[in-house]
Amino acid sequence: MKESLDKALEVLKKGGIILYPTDTIWGIGCDATNTEAVQRIFQLKRRADAKAMLMLVGSEGQLQQYVKEIPDIAWQLIDAAVNPLTIIYDQPKNVSPALLAEDGSAGFRITDEYFSKNLCLRLHRPVVSTSANISGQSAPRTFSEIAPEILEAVDYVVEVRRDETDSHKPSNIIKVGNDSVIKVIR
Repeated sequence: MKESLDKALEVLKKGGIILYPTDTIWGIGCDATNTEAVQRIFQLKRRADAKAMLMLVGSEGQLQQYVKEIPDIAWQLIDAAVNPLTIIYDQPKNVSPALLAEDGSAGFRITDEYFSKNLCLRLHRPVVSTSANISGQSAPRTFSEIAPEILEAVDYVVEVRRDETDSHKPSNIIKVGNDSVIKVIR
């Protein structure tokens, strides 16, 4: 685990992209503050620039470094969540502009999964987390379902959790406006 974490950090710090396990499905990731790396993920996924990608953070404190204002209702939703929850916030800050939706918002999830949490905390930045598939194709539920095209295109494929056979699903997504209006996305 430590070797995979060290190697993933090294790749991220150099502006590379990785394939890694998260608290939901396997994700393609990069340093969320590095616009060049973010653009590489958009190209790999053949994803429209207007379609934003979410970011993982390792703690509540880290989230506060990247969102200007977190409404009280968002904290309540985080505390009450049973499943992984991504929240889209109105005023992200200090991340690549390429990660912002057309309305300027961005999605973050506090991950409790060991590898992704430690990756975020040790990088001291959010990590992009987008499903390991080409846009429009089904998201792989296990490592074995990831297409060779994705495996070959990233700079590093993390060595941990590859043998898991449990099927995972993407997070729930909710948009919470600064006015505390909630919109369920997924």
